[in-house]
Amino acid sequence: MNIRVLNEADALLYQELRLNALKTDPGGAFASTYEREVQFSIETVIDRVKPLKDKFVLGAFNQKGSLCGMVTFVREANEKMAHKGNVFGMYVDVVVRRQGIGKSLLLELIKTVKKCEGVEQIHLTVVSNHQSAKKLYESIGFKVYGTERNAIKFNGQYYDEDLMVYFI
Repeated sequence: MNIRVLNEADALLYQELRLNALKTDPGGAFASTYEREVQFSIETVIDRVKPLKDKFVLGAFNQKGSLCGMVTFVREANEKMAHKGNVFGMYVDVVVRRQGIGKSLLLELIKTVKKCEGVEQIHLTVVSNHQSAKKLYESIGFKVYGTERNAIKFNGQYYDEDLMVYFI
């Protein structure tokens, strides 16, 4: 398994896995939809994966070089909140789950974030009834500090989200 920061050259691989994620779990796990993101231009996708000082996407590649997992980190831009950052778009392809890829991605994310001067907290949200994801986050040290009721509404169904934080 090779984990590294994605760059513009990885845009098509990223988009393929992202669309797969949205198809695999069209409900509450993601705030976006396949129908929305399939229309994104390649320029939009390149902007998404282009690493910046306070934003990056980590990708996990299998031995064949296929992208099979990803996670995004974005630091808060507001000066008074710049000590915090957020995790988005965590996904591991269904065919390779339960092999430690998600945990490896998160550990690498934390290691990379520790190099970002001044970041003290990493935040994420997880659908409250998504037990396997919550267990993964808790195993790394994330703690639930609140719940947002009806955080996502999809096809008339509401999903609560647990708010989690990791203190560096």
